[in-house]
Amino acid sequence: MLDELRQVEEEARSSLRVVQSGENLEIWRRRYLGKNGALTEMLRSVGDLPKDERPAFGRAANEAKRGLEEAFQRRADELERQDTERELRGGSVDVTLPGRPIGPGHLHITTQTLRQIYAIFADMGFQVYEAPEVETDELNFGLLNMPPDHPARDMWDTFWVEEGVVMRTHTSPGQIRAMREYCPEPIRVILPGKCYRYEQVSARSEHQFYQVEGLAVGHDIRMTDLIGTLTEFARRFYGGVGRLRMRGSYFPFTEPSIEADIECILCEGLGCRVCKNSGWLEIAGAGMVHPVVLENGGYDPTEWSGFAFGTGVERPAMLKHGIDDIRLFYGNDLRFLRQF
Repeated sequence: MLDELRQVEEEARSSLRVVQSGENLEIWRRRYLGKNGALTEMLRSVGDLPKDERPAFGRAANEAKRGLEEAFQRRADELERQDTERELRGGSVDVTLPGRPIGPGHLHITTQTLRQIYAIFADMGFQVYEAPEVETDELNFGLLNMPPDHPARDMWDTFWVEEGVVMRTHTSPGQIRAMREYCPEPIRVILPGKCYRYEQVSARSEHQFYQVEGLAVGHDIRMTDLIGTLTEFARRFYGGVGRLRMRGSYFPFTEPSIEADIECILCEGLGCRVCKNSGWLEIAGAGMVHPVVLENGGYDPTEWSGFAFGTGVERPAMLKHGIDDIRLFYGNDLRFLRQF
């Protein structure tokens, strides 16, 4: 059997040397290395040999296969070089032509959307406040009214850097940072940035995404101020397209809490995979800042009140531009990115 193997290998190498075209090279590959090739068939027959002969034959057959695969690749490279040289000599390639120019780049759709959001909230008196993406457990959870045993932590499952340090699951830790920096002054800020969650990636969910948090703290701030702010944002951002609704919800760091939904522009409310066939897509979670959170930020909740909201960036962009898969944002496909 070993003699037969060596004969096949020698025959393959000999015939490879005379191959002169890519078409014939592919024929050679199928004949010897393909699914039903001569060497492949010999490897399949190892089980028919006596047990004491199998190891030696198996090693020899695998070595022969590796050798022929390397020889095949070398011959393919040689033929490619020969084709290129023939084209150059024949004048079909003009090497004096200038190279293709690299066109100017442009802002990523996420950055464009962020800047549109900045401009809308700037007109409403909000300034941008940036917070770190890597946060302590205390800022990401504890000071936001979620102690270690709080079940709401399961809603924000995340990536841990080390004990007590996490990749932030939301931009809400920035609320505490902003309040402690500006206390005892009134606040009106938005906190943009990337967040990370251990989520199943789908057409509407990614494990990393952008959020824009909003925070207003002052005297006599009411729920109507929050609803008015979100309504004005939706009107400006979506151009008045799609109905907006508010519904009660729960967040441990706001009380009472609401969620703002907009009628799905992609399916016009009929139901699709992005809106989970509901006809509505959540664009913001919001509510009045919880008294415990206000106190953790340095404000007396008997004198001060405030509202907070968190909106995505990719989802609003999906609705605005008719994009039906959030994975396209970070897939680096230039055919998609050049459209915006």
